[in-house]
Amino acid sequence: MKSKISEAFNNCKKENRPALITYTVAGDDTKNNSLKILNTISKHADILELGFAHNTPIADGGQIQGSSYRALKNGIKLKDVFQIVKSFKKKYPNKPIILMGYFNLIYQVGENNFLNNCKSSGVDGLIIVDLPYPENKNFANKCKKKSINFIQLLSPTTSKDRMEKIIKDSHDMIYYISMLSTTGGKLKVSPKKILQNYNKIKRLNPKKNLVIGFGITNKTIKSLKSADGLVVGSMLCKTITNSLKMRQNPVTKLDKVVYNLKKQII
Repeated sequence: MKSKISEAFNNCKKENRPALITYTVAGDDTKNNSLKILNTISKHADILELGFAHNTPIADGGQIQGSSYRALKNGIKLKDVFQIVKSFKKKYPNKPIILMGYFNLIYQVGENNFLNNCKSSGVDGLIIVDLPYPENKNFANKCKKKSINFIQLLSPTTSKDRMEKIIKDSHDMIYYISMLSTTGGKLKVSPKKILQNYNKIKRLNPKKNLVIGFGITNKTIKSLKSADGLVVGSMLCKTITNSLKMRQNPVTKLDKVVYNLKKQII
């Protein structure tokens, strides 16, 4: 049986466009609003990434850190993250959800407990930023047994030999980090160069779904639309921050932002 992530990519390919993948932090700015945001942006996004907040997020830039801080300040716990996913999946069972975070929290609750909770709440995939290949092989196999996609990461400094091994072991989606930076940094590399690197990786196994993340905004998304998928995160977290500062509703603001992103890649 095909995974929901794989189905989402197939549907986008039929429409001759990349998958739009959004990232927000679970519990930002409240648990209730977080669920409302997912429900609202799922009309435009093809795959939803949901971050579980961590107090030392090594890969995350200022915008996502701000989102994580708000969520932690409001008392978000891992069990709440699963509850948000469960509630969302009751309404939208076919929309893929990927949890993204750090291994420390998984280690604390135990790998098997964590994966059981993922399975029972309806999580389709996992991105664990600080669990690189080949250290992640054992955990990735556990994910596969539960029909949960473990999403491997590649970067501009990954050697060809290492890339081939990672791609061979990957599941239904691979995440290419476009530049050496934390999230939300200004695009330091031209979209043309990013696509050159991307196409080199894609040629190693054209059947694998390869997405680009880091530095994707409404200004850069159109020029990268030949990719299988594009991840937008910091821009959405910034929208929530600005909405709260202006005392506006972050849910309606994000709805417009994600709608406009989608329009640019159709």
